[in-house]
Amino acid sequence: MSEEILINVTPQETRVAVVENGVVQELHLERARSRGMVGNIYKGRVARVLPGMQAAFVEIGQERSAFLHAADLLGNGESEATPINERLREGEQIVVQVMKDPLGTKGARLTARLTVAARYLVYLPYEQHIGISQRIGDDAERERLRELVRAAIEPGAKGGYILRTVAETVDENEIRQDIRYLRKLWAACQEKSSDAKPGELIHEELPLVMRAMRDLVRDEVEKIRIDSREFFVKAREFAQEFIPEVYDRIEHYSGERPIFDLYSVEDEIQKALARKVPLKSGGHLVIDQTEAMTTIDVNTGGYVGKHNLEETLFKTNLEAAHAIARQLRLRNLGGIILVDFIDMEDPEHERQVIRALDKALARDRSRASLTEMSPLGLVEMTRKRTRESLEHVLCQPCPVCQRRGMLKTAQTICYEIFREILREARQFGAKGYMVIASPIVIDMMMDEEATSVANLQEFIRRSIQLKVEPGYHQEQYDVVLM
Repeated sequence: MSEEILINVTPQETRVAVVENGVVQELHLERARSRGMVGNIYKGRVARVLPGMQAAFVEIGQERSAFLHAADLLGNGESEATPINERLREGEQIVVQVMKDPLGTKGARLTARLTVAARYLVYLPYEQHIGISQRIGDDAERERLRELVRAAIEPGAKGGYILRTVAETVDENEIRQDIRYLRKLWAACQEKSSDAKPGELIHEELPLVMRAMRDLVRDEVEKIRIDSREFFVKAREFAQEFIPEVYDRIEHYSGERPIFDLYSVEDEIQKALARKVPLKSGGHLVIDQTEAMTTIDVNTGGYVGKHNLEETLFKTNLEAAHAIARQLRLRNLGGIILVDFIDMEDPEHERQVIRALDKALARDRSRASLTEMSPLGLVEMTRKRTRESLEHVLCQPCPVCQRRGMLKTAQTICYEIFREILREARQFGAKGYMVIASPIVIDMMMDEEATSVANLQEFIRRSIQLKVEPGYHQEQYDVVLM
């Protein structure tokens, strides 16, 4: 299987698409104003201890207090069965790390069991064991890697390590380089934490471009294309230092077409926000995301098959299993997921559908687990969630439909308009451009995004005029050539 990673960088946001065999499988997005917090380490202050929940709320300088469960506390000589109110006190300072970004109305999820990551290893400063990714299945390779780490650890050095999936087949020198880097990084964190004040950031996770280089590049990846010259240079410097085998695969994309027009990534983003997902057979999925869970309904639609009803249902469910695995990755859906397959009479068909879904999920970087199919054709599954879904990042609850649906934010529309102007500027020699949009979008372009508009005008060397159209809804706009 061949893979490519496409990276689109603008001053406002960075977007990364993972493409397998010409089909978009994953999307990662990071906005300059709202960078993800997962992996960040803070000096926190305990705001409230909840003995009944065996948890505490910790202030880390964000709008909402973050949540820390007793299971994620360090032992400090105490038993984990010790009540949390005997382990933490209100007003106490504690160094914590973000495990999950704030989701909806919930604050971030924290842990006091800190980790820092490199290319092949994760360092556990308060643990002593050596763990290995479950995705490395060969027992001989697992033992070889474990021995490499043991040999590379200096006598008396504290801390444990977890070998990541990409560590498979690496040599001793690469392991030693990672260990040196991690210990140096941890020493810097310790030095900063000793002088930090409550709410202060101690360690910040890498920006999305570098995280993509570290976490998403596998042996199957043939090219990493970046449309920003600045970040192309940074990515190569990063690769040269930490992942030299990837260096020659990094390319600067300077084509006339926007990079996300390759493999129709922009179209796939729009489709990933739709409730209905068509299947090639004529059937379709209906995906509904709620706060409690995500439900996926499989329907035959216009597919009637060629032989009999059971075969029709079986083939539709098989196709749906592959489509579901892709949609979970593409939309970054996590938590509890309930899949309603079409009822089948043959138990062997049910087992084959479950196996197909399990196999399709095997390439997912987020851990997923699923149950057997119930008599009603329902499959319960969970998928690890560490960040907001694509819908929650790009959209907002729609006030027109009383919060039953979703609407793209004004910021999302602004960035779509900027990309449309760039696309038009490359294709046509217009003297200038007029943007006609709803009041809320034009207000944002004249206020919060005024600098972006000015920078864009300078870049394309053309004027951009803004015009309010009160009759346009928030997602509606026109870019007119002048």
